[in-house]
Amino acid sequence: MDRNLVLNLARVTEAAALNGAKWLGRGDKNAADQAAVDSMRKMFDTIDISGTVVIGEGEIDEAPMLYIGEKIGQRHEDSPKIDIAVDPLDGTNAVAKGGTDAIAVLAVAPEGHLLNAPDMYMNKLAVGPKGKGVVSIEKPIEDNLIALSKALNKDMSDITVVMLDRPRHDDYAQRIRKMGARIRFIQDGDVLGAIATCFDHVSGDILIGSGGAPEGVLAAVALKCLGGQFEGILLPKDDEEKARCERMGVECDKVYTIDDLVKGNESAFAATGVSHGELLDGVNFISKNVATTETLVLRQETGTVRFIKAVHHLDKKPEYAK
Repeated sequence: MDRNLVLNLARVTEAAALNGAKWLGRGDKNAADQAAVDSMRKMFDTIDISGTVVIGEGEIDEAPMLYIGEKIGQRHEDSPKIDIAVDPLDGTNAVAKGGTDAIAVLAVAPEGHLLNAPDMYMNKLAVGPKGKGVVSIEKPIEDNLIALSKALNKDMSDITVVMLDRPRHDDYAQRIRKMGARIRFIQDGDVLGAIATCFDHVSGDILIGSGGAPEGVLAAVALKCLGGQFEGILLPKDDEEKARCERMGVECDKVYTIDDLVKGNESAFAATGVSHGELLDGVNFISKNVATTETLVLRQETGTVRFIKAVHHLDKKPEYAK
């Protein structure tokens, strides 16, 4: 993956974050999401790629732009052909309520290298590089916590499990507490929860539980760039979702490893903070036409991890005009 292209990904997520953040705390998650979608789509038109959205805002009849199968980018004859996974606003509820850890996020890989994950739940497990190879989604959580405690050289009481704060995870919570480990519940968007396992300054040693399958692919790209481990099992809720899996050529009972979700070694990832969080600062409007952003950019091929802090003069960028 060309390094200049990877850096251009930051411009795309920055655009989505800047416009999505204008709706922080205003109680309208749909307007926030649409603002992020519009900006991300517009910025993609400036990038020299021949891209296909494999994970996006929905099917063609559900979304006017960034829909699954949409062709985006400048699309010159010699433009690189890439798969694109996007979530212009991961954490729409957080933005609407003025909460934390909302991001604009995307991942790319060469054509045919990203799994086209159906829009349904996925049971997930993620750990950082130090926990790679010692845990398995097929093992009981108790066994995984014991193995992770040894691998990280931490007391069980210092292990932090990250998972979405949902009633469906009540059994996990009881078992984790019985083991003596800590829990960090997140309210929305588990992409950042998975990434947290790779950074010592962010609380989270393992992510478990069910969340959106498309977000699983985004997280898998980030974890692959960072040297971590990600596994997922699709959880269709009914026969209709099972039939959709068949049509899309994915297996319901399979344990999808990180290499199933993102093939090869040329993927890249970018996420810009929309609202403030542990890993990324959110958009800060410091004057009428000036705002700051923080973006995480990952390039798998080189293992480069970049945190980009940017100052944006919005009056010089027509696409951000109110």
